[in-house]
Amino acid sequence: MSTMALEVKDLESWYGESHILHGVNFAVRDGEVVTLLGRNGAGRSTILKTILGLTSKRTGSVQVYGTQTISMPTYKIARLGVGFCPEERGIFASLSTEENLLLLPEIAPGGMGLDEIYEMFPNLYERRNSPGTRLSGGEQQMLAMARILRTGAKLLLLDEITEGLAPVIVQKLGEVVTSLRNKGFTIVLVEQNFRFAAPLADRHYVVEHGSVVEVVNQSELAEKATLLNEYLGV
Repeated sequence: MSTMALEVKDLESWYGESHILHGVNFAVRDGEVVTLLGRNGAGRSTILKTILGLTSKRTGSVQVYGTQTISMPTYKIARLGVGFCPEERGIFASLSTEENLLLLPEIAPGGMGLDEIYEMFPNLYERRNSPGTRLSGGEQQMLAMARILRTGAKLLLLDEITEGLAPVIVQKLGEVVTSLRNKGFTIVLVEQNFRFAAPLADRHYVVEHGSVVEVVNQSELAEKATLLNEYLGV
């Protein structure tokens, strides 16, 4: 097993005729948390979708735990231990919280049991019999994250998990990310809320116009704060 969970080199991507990514390069070691920061439209979410083969065309190199996946179909990439939490969450609205959690296939051994999920997300235990339509935005986000933890995935791609949520929910999600890191998960966060992302990540990749334009390590946050403000407009 490679100690490099994810290695992306010269990644190009298209939606139809639209060329979105232009030579993206970044890497994530096993057990790290990294963020993809940038303004809306910079290409951050497209990076996650391209890693999973969800764009119309992609070229370059994507290695997941040492396996080259650039020509693989999405379902085979997932079976390497990759979990994706999309921005739109994608829960089944007509099913209860618990039915959503029980529906997921196992892609690798070691997926979390219901008891472990409910310990991490007490709100979901309280709402386990509620249909998805009755859940708040924060509860839906928790459910979307909890579902991928059931599958056995160890490399988690999380797309804008804090968007539009109340501060108390954002704080809870930060605690969850920290807990997952401590359990050995590898996490790539697409995030616009820099205050949320800053203390969580080993490294920040700044994305602009479909390319990584800056890399900021956790230890460099203070000295590069002005530069980050310019890129992110925060």
